[in-house]
Amino acid sequence: MRIPVKAASHEYDVIIGYGILNQAMKSIQPMIEKADQCIVFTDENVWAAQGEYFKEQFPYNFDVFIMPAGESCKSFENYFSAQSFLLEKKCTRKSLLFAFGGGAVGDLSGFVAATYMRGIPFIQVPTTILAHDSAVGGKTAINHPQGKNMIGAFYQPKAVIYDTQILQSLNNKEILSGMAEVIKHSMISNEQWLQELMSFNSITQLDSTILAEQLKKGIEVKANIVAQDETEQSVRKFLNFGHTYGHAIEAAAGYGGLAHGEAVMIGIVYALLLSERYGKIHREFTKDFLKFAYNNGYPFAEVSNYSFEELEIFLLKDKKVEYGTLNFVLLEDIGKPYVQKVELSECREVDRQYRNLIMEVCK
Repeated sequence: MRIPVKAASHEYDVIIGYGILNQAMKSIQPMIEKADQCIVFTDENVWAAQGEYFKEQFPYNFDVFIMPAGESCKSFENYFSAQSFLLEKKCTRKSLLFAFGGGAVGDLSGFVAATYMRGIPFIQVPTTILAHDSAVGGKTAINHPQGKNMIGAFYQPKAVIYDTQILQSLNNKEILSGMAEVIKHSMISNEQWLQELMSFNSITQLDSTILAEQLKKGIEVKANIVAQDETEQSVRKFLNFGHTYGHAIEAAAGYGGLAHGEAVMIGIVYALLLSERYGKIHREFTKDFLKFAYNNGYPFAEVSNYSFEELEIFLLKDKKVEYGTLNFVLLEDIGKPYVQKVELSECREVDRQYRNLIMEVCK
């Protein structure tokens, strides 16, 4: 199936299905034929697990650059190595880059594509559930020791090819990480969909057909928002629901210590507590949701590993901070997100409340 993404800079399709990699590549043959060469960026884990499948299904010649796995591929050093690889291969503006991997590979590859010779075309080939979110919408970035995704660009891919057969090799932690973004999409768009997700016995054991349907819904939410606001001037900020506190936890843990989606889920519950104060979210729902997330294996005990003072450093480096005031995406109600200014003193108070709630619910 194809899901159109109508970004202001250009339109492209997300092609999603089971075992469709070869067919999808052939469907974009005119784009590939225009390229003077094809380069694949991937990481060592993805290539070890899926490299043979990719080579069997990719019907064109290519060179491959294999990077460190996880967030370490989004370092300055790896960014420099990736650019050097393209230069050594004598790539031009007509070269076509494929990002074959999870969110980190996609982020790094997109930023390299955006900046090599001031921009070359690239195609996202995501291999994780998490990447159903990150591969769509053109956010690209690398990390700085002082903050996640601090150096980057808005740069849309030419296509996204999402072969869900590859997802079968994911471990439990990666599934949890990806499903956090699916849950986030339901939270900001559709209460009925959220209740459906919360009704599953286990979100890590979904049938492949059901999983594909959930991912399709998530991509449609993302595509709709990107069509309205490509560069995060207005409604695209809603996609950051759960990310402000989540990014702080992720940074405090050291990139790679917590999976991105695990940190986002921790941030979602924090945002729900703030939404109780500013919106119509009830404590009973927050507790039910926390119990649901905890029972599915999200690591809320991580919060107790860091003091608020440690998290505060990263909260204040968040890209949504304006004039020293934090901007949180909150919910007026399920499916009704908005941006709310919150003072640091209140953040501290809610953090204390959150720690007490975790002790009460997560037993």
